[in-house]
Amino acid sequence: MSIKVAPSVLAADYMNLQRDVELAEQAGADLFHVDIMDGMFVPSIAYGPGWVKGLNEITDVPLDVHLMVEQPERFVEEFADAGADIIGVQYEATQHIHRALQMIKNKGVKAEVVINPGTAVELIEPVLDMVDQVLIMTVNPGFGGQKFLPSTLKKIEQLAAIKREQGYDFDIEIDGGANDETTKLAFDAGATVAVAGSYVFDKVDPAAKIARLKEVTAD
Repeated sequence: MSIKVAPSVLAADYMNLQRDVELAEQAGADLFHVDIMDGMFVPSIAYGPGWVKGLNEITDVPLDVHLMVEQPERFVEEFADAGADIIGVQYEATQHIHRALQMIKNKGVKAEVVINPGTAVELIEPVLDMVDQVLIMTVNPGFGGQKFLPSTLKKIEQLAAIKREQGYDFDIEIDGGANDETTKLAFDAGATVAVAGSYVFDKVDPAAKIARLKEVTAD
């Protein structure tokens, strides 16, 4: 089994979004990663529920919606209703991470907890029994095109060990600096999903890039 690939629509061509989404879907994308940014938790601003609703209408590929916003629980219901299949909330963005995840589950959507490079895995252990996916940011959030932080590999290994020891079945996702080399390193450390933005949507051959990520991580 190879890693699941989640192209990030943040790196797609905004003026040809449907074209890029269809190309990636035909190429075997397993998820589409949608970054929601409020200009507060991170400096950038991107996307709202309307984008998610629009994406949901043009693809059957599950939508992995990452709320990089302050107090994400304010927006859970809106994005769930827009068609999100997975909703990720940043541990650092809320004082009520358990409640935020519970709200997601109550909407019938898969719940994901997200941690930044500087956040310890131990801090999310109390909620690992209720999540479907854990996202470890492998760059500092908010901007595309950054280089993968090697120090995050230890966090992936640590989380994978907890997953094995406790018998959990959540996916371990990485986001940031993904290419064929870094994705292979993350996969070997225990990652099961790779968000890939500029690597896939480089305006050359998205299909070849997705195939390459699956090839280098094939068992």
